[in-house]
Amino acid sequence: MITNTELEQKGNAFPSNVVSFRKDVDTLYFTTENDVALQITILRDGLLRFRYSTTGMFSKDFSYAITKHASIGYNQLDIEEKEGNYSITTTKIICEVSKKGLKVKIFDRADGTLINEDELGFHWEESYEFGGDIVKMSKVSHDGESYFGLGDKPGHLNLKGKRFENWVTDSYAYGKDTDPIYKTIPFYTGLHNKKAYGIFFDNTFRSYFDFAQERRFVTSFWAQGGEMNYYFIYGPKMTDVVEYYTDLTGKPDLPPLWALGFHQCKWSYYPESKVKEITSKFRELQIPCDAIYLDIDYMEGFRCFTWNKEYFPDPKRMVKELEADGFKTVAIIDPGIKIDKNYWVYKEGLENDYFCKRADGPYIKGKVWPGECYFPDFTNPKVREWWSGLFKELIEDIGVKGIWNDMNEPAVMEVPNKTFPHDVRHDYDANPCSHRKAHNIYGMQMARATYHGVKKFSHPKRPFVITRAAYSGTQRYTSTWTGDNIANWEHLWIANVQVQRLAMSGFSFAGSDIGGFAEQPHGELFTRWIQLATFHPFFRVHSSGDHGDQEPWTFDEDITDIVRKFIELRYQLLPYLYTAFWDYTEKGIPLIKSLVMFDQEDVNTHYRIDEFIFGDSILACPVIEPNAKGRRMYVPRGNWYNYWTDELVKGGKEMWVDADIDSMPVFIKEGAIVPKYPIQQYVSEKKIEEITLEVYYKKGKEDSQFFEDAHDGYDYTKGRFCLRSFKLTGRKNQLIIQQHKEGSFESDCKNFKLKIHGLPFEIKTIQLDNETKSLEHLQVNGCLTMIINENFSELDFNGENGDN
Repeated sequence: MITNTELEQKGNAFPSNVVSFRKDVDTLYFTTENDVALQITILRDGLLRFRYSTTGMFSKDFSYAITKHASIGYNQLDIEEKEGNYSITTTKIICEVSKKGLKVKIFDRADGTLINEDELGFHWEESYEFGGDIVKMSKVSHDGESYFGLGDKPGHLNLKGKRFENWVTDSYAYGKDTDPIYKTIPFYTGLHNKKAYGIFFDNTFRSYFDFAQERRFVTSFWAQGGEMNYYFIYGPKMTDVVEYYTDLTGKPDLPPLWALGFHQCKWSYYPESKVKEITSKFRELQIPCDAIYLDIDYMEGFRCFTWNKEYFPDPKRMVKELEADGFKTVAIIDPGIKIDKNYWVYKEGLENDYFCKRADGPYIKGKVWPGECYFPDFTNPKVREWWSGLFKELIEDIGVKGIWNDMNEPAVMEVPNKTFPHDVRHDYDANPCSHRKAHNIYGMQMARATYHGVKKFSHPKRPFVITRAAYSGTQRYTSTWTGDNIANWEHLWIANVQVQRLAMSGFSFAGSDIGGFAEQPHGELFTRWIQLATFHPFFRVHSSGDHGDQEPWTFDEDITDIVRKFIELRYQLLPYLYTAFWDYTEKGIPLIKSLVMFDQEDVNTHYRIDEFIFGDSILACPVIEPNAKGRRMYVPRGNWYNYWTDELVKGGKEMWVDADIDSMPVFIKEGAIVPKYPIQQYVSEKKIEEITLEVYYKKGKEDSQFFEDAHDGYDYTKGRFCLRSFKLTGRKNQLIIQQHKEGSFESDCKNFKLKIHGLPFEIKTIQLDNETKSLEHLQVNGCLTMIINENFSELDFNGENGDN
């Protein structure tokens, strides 16, 4: 007999009226007549967690994204029951929960501004195909509200008017607005009334975000399973939101300094003679480079943790010789383990039952580079421990310094959906589930296992890992790149957008395949890409062996010279970038900032894409069109020095900037003090006893920092670092530079070479730590230069009148 019962049950369901409320320390519980439960946890004064259950009960609380080191604690929590709602007050926000339908409104406590409010709020739909709920949340999108984040989406920075899917996907040769691609970071920042807030939807099922596309005044997010579990993060600054999110999901450790240098990669450099030919050419042409990569062809038949003895007869010797020439070796490792009864990794995995299985028992089998493969279940702690141990030979015995995880979406060839079927089962750290739930975190857990293995066998040095696939929190373990891009001008634009977006999504240690992975760039495109990537945290050329060569000397001599110039600039700026990385590891401050993050109150920044801030004080803007002699760009509010000419320009406007092929628009914020190293062919090539401080005059005050340590190892965690805080004070006829030092690290640096830009007066007297210095200490070579001891406390330059 056919009934309409099933039809009647389909469709959205909503919470009814609240019938009970209780408080348990920092957690509030609301229950409705139809057994919907809302759990609100106050984690910080501006950080609330919302969990909804449609059964009145919550499942085991577990997340791969949230770090146990997150900062927790609030200063005030008051709850008041009113006629129509419950009012929750902290020092930063007021959260109102309606007694009818559990709808939420959140206000800025200081001025009463509405920050965020539910539209339909939480609702759900029964998933008759898979069981459980399709969980949904809709919120009001206010007029003029903007949205940013979501990881590596290759579209406009501002997400307003777009819809996105989060399902980690191998996306070879993706294009602008391709969705989904390699990463799932379900976190965005909203900006409304010049105040910023964040939403992190911690749900690993396939999820969706709609930023007022379907309905103009509604923003919504939903997932095909699991809980409606999200965090609300209040700024009110965008930088605060990203810092709190990064603290919640985990900050990385400092990388070794060489990891911030230039890296060269190709699919593939082999045999050994080819590797040596490439590295020798770098040294011959004096183009700085710190790392050479080995793609899948170094293996025996693409079997992970093996070497092709024909191509690489003595890898330990080769790696040692490369290191003697200043090159760190980075090797690729994929998740697919070849089905081969004579292959030791396969046999160990099989004997210990470490591979993923289908619902009915057989192992999931898929074709990847080695042919038919089984795949480790990285969601099982025992498997992660086993996997980490496999790196002993590569890292400890042979001396490889970094590991590159690829194909870990997981990518599977010759199947329509490019990955595992939904019915594959995972341990999920003793929370057994299907691949529907585990897919988005599979690559993250592989990177996690790899990180722990590399860290263990690299000790006492720091690990370096790079991953293609990621979920929120992966930044704790690894760097990343933006996947298999294309050698065209559109992808130069995409690379810029993606790295900015990853930084505002908590994942700053990112870059693109310079020049494009697929197809072949010409010299101009390659040059413009190098210029952009000089200001990206991860700096690597990578290309496909199916196309032509892509080394810095591939093009004509003029291009080689320009490329060398910008790679040398990167090496000069390493202390500046390393200092910014220190801030990232300590506070979660992004290494690069889109203009909207730099100045959210200037509405002109809300739709700017190309320009970004590198560290704290450098404004960069790539040239992204062919045959350009310059470009128009927006210079944010404040005063900025043209890096190449020292011209001081007033920001808050769009302007033309000259930038022929040998240049790129780069500006320095007035008042900044930028540390620079001498040019090296690789990190630690030289004992650096003199560091340049580029000082940019400002009338007013500005603070800068310079962080130093041993550039590797963990002594910095024990106080053996040197953090220099500089305070610049500029007046009409006076410039004062003060230094304060923290930490016990003894630097090789003995002197600073100060280069002073933009000084508006003629120096008549100099005082160094209250001692008068002769003007003979000053040199004039385009700008004022002076060499002083690195331990100075205060340096005063005074003009002719003494009128300050």
